[in-house]
Amino acid sequence: MRTFVAGHEALTTNDFVELALGTPVELWLGVEGETDEERAARLDAARDILADNPHLPDAVSRIAAEAIESYAPELFNVIPLARPAGRRPVRKGAAA
Repeated sequence: MRTFVAGHEALTTNDFVELALGTPVELWLGVEGETDEERAARLDAARDILADNPHLPDAVSRIAAEAIESYAPELFNVIPLARPAGRRPVRKGAAA
């Protein structure tokens, strides 16, 4: 069975992620062994993409949340931790 997304064949998990994002995953995560120049060029390209599509981070967050909800919903089961007695949270600018 072959799977096509928007006219492109998706063969691997990375193919599906790339098609969902509209960009290669490596653009955002980098690749092992990249030089400083390659990293600078990759980050420059990423900045250009974000400038052209400022809603991309929201779309990526939504896709990630939907994937977690579908395949690992227990990750959304957050339990607040109790604070130790006698300790108050430290506020910025306040003396400890």
